[in-house]
Amino acid sequence: MSKDRKTQEELLQEGLEKARQAAEEAAAQEEKPTEPSEPAEPKEEAKEPQEPAAEEPAAKDPRDAQIEDLKDRVTRQMAEFDNYRKRTDKEKAAQFDLGARHIIERILPVVDNFERGLAAIPEEERKGGVYEGMDKIYKQLSQTLADLGVKPIEAVGQPFDPNLHNAVMHVEDDDIEESVVVEEFQKGYMYKDAVVRVSMVKVAN
Repeated sequence: MSKDRKTQEELLQEGLEKARQAAEEAAAQEEKPTEPSEPAEPKEEAKEPQEPAAEEPAAKDPRDAQIEDLKDRVTRQMAEFDNYRKRTDKEKAAQFDLGARHIIERILPVVDNFERGLAAIPEEERKGGVYEGMDKIYKQLSQTLADLGVKPIEAVGQPFDPNLHNAVMHVEDDDIEESVVVEEFQKGYMYKDAVVRVSMVKVAN
């Protein structure tokens, strides 16, 4: 009986000891600082869709206006230069033609003298060296003038044209139409489209 009672007392002591330890552990747990819990993330409120704001026009860069002004100036200067070049070329061509006409006018009497000299040589003497030499020079001179744009004016058999012909004589001839050139006394010439010298002719009335 004493042994069983001692055992019960020991058991009781052990139970008290365990209860004391449990109480101390609980007290120790209460004294520990509690770690702050992470704040809950706020819930995003549903937002109503908003219309996109109208884009404001970008401010114009002053450099763009300066570039446009420079472009306009360059374009106008190029156009003025092109007009100047064309005008200068036209003036140069006119001066060249004027100088060429002046030279041609001075050469034509030489051509006339060649023609008169060749016509004055009798037929029987035209096989000689003098005639052939003069004829070759005359043909070369005529070809040179033709290459420059000089051409004789057609006269005999053509209607009289006061811009091309100078009537120094008139003849009555019923077989020939009126105002038709019947004879040429001096050959006329044109340089390109301009008359250098009119033809001296006889015209039928």
